[in-house]
Amino acid sequence: MTLRIDRIELFHMSMTLTQPFETSFGVEHERPCILVRLEGGGAVGWGECVAGSGPWYTYETVRTAWHVLAEFLVPPVLGVELDGPASVADRLRRVRGHPMAKAGLEMACWDLAANQAGVSLAHLLGGARERVEVGVSIGIQPTIDALIERIHDFVAQGYRRVKIKIKPGWDVAVTRTVRETFPALRLQVDANSAYQPGDVGLFEAIDDLDLLLIEQPLDHDDIFDHAALQRALRTPICLDESIGSVDDARAALELGSCRNINIKPGRVGGHTASKRIHDLCLARGIPVWHGGMLETGIGRAHNIALASLPGFVLPGDISASDRYYHADIVDPPFVLNDDSTISVPTGPGLGVIVAEDHIRRRALQTSQFTP
Repeated sequence: MTLRIDRIELFHMSMTLTQPFETSFGVEHERPCILVRLEGGGAVGWGECVAGSGPWYTYETVRTAWHVLAEFLVPPVLGVELDGPASVADRLRRVRGHPMAKAGLEMACWDLAANQAGVSLAHLLGGARERVEVGVSIGIQPTIDALIERIHDFVAQGYRRVKIKIKPGWDVAVTRTVRETFPALRLQVDANSAYQPGDVGLFEAIDDLDLLLIEQPLDHDDIFDHAALQRALRTPICLDESIGSVDDARAALELGSCRNINIKPGRVGGHTASKRIHDLCLARGIPVWHGGMLETGIGRAHNIALASLPGFVLPGDISASDRYYHADIVDPPFVLNDDSTISVPTGPGLGVIVAEDHIRRRALQTSQFTP
């Protein structure tokens, strides 16, 4: 499958969240993003760069991603014959780092290729499911009572797996209270790199709470110290920020640093890199699941397509559209099924209609590129 891109557009958007979302990094009220639109071969492809407003989760920001896309990533793929979407990552390899900027462009190429072929993105990626199991991620709340109320609301909506964010001072007592209140709930915690190796006693204190996993407890780029922590715990450690490539994943598995991996295309550079990590873990019997970055419906459609691959056996942080936004930018919006799943679109490409007029009206900045 060859691919030629004749036109590229970038849109800087800002989406208002339904509720503030707090992690150990801080609180978000608005979600900025860059949307990437491609034209080629009579078809259109969309992608989403999930870089945020500041360098908290990663060093990338909306401003740096815009600069890198416009100056360094768009030129190598515009107006040239590409050997299909899987070749785009190699085409961009000369640019070191900046995986979120790369992912926004590379994932749009996958959507473009699927639309040209008249098949769903999930099918093109190798998806094997009609529905993907999902959960909900809940940010840090003002009080434990407020957190319990939020969990009750989401359980009532049909979510069967809940992830809560933790940080120093908001961890053991909170997690224990949630478990006592919801003894049968599939529960996991996410530290977003907030702890140090000396905090092993803290994690031992929640090791008996029947958690699905503890996500990224130590530094964002650490693999070595996580191995010692995993040996001290029965609960599986899941790595997120530490896994930026298939080589990182291989090192983590060899060292025993984790027992499952959270795959985020934006973190690793797109679908091709995500598939490589997925395939490695599938071959080694390591469960993976799909993380979330507060995506719009465009990014969410990409996530669902990827999460339909066979190795994604744990519920993902994908959630329905109304979990984060009152009005999404795709139609139909994604909704939660009564079995805590979201249906995988079957139409060509993303399988949803992008609200292009709305995007053009609301964009804070736009750029267009032609050969």
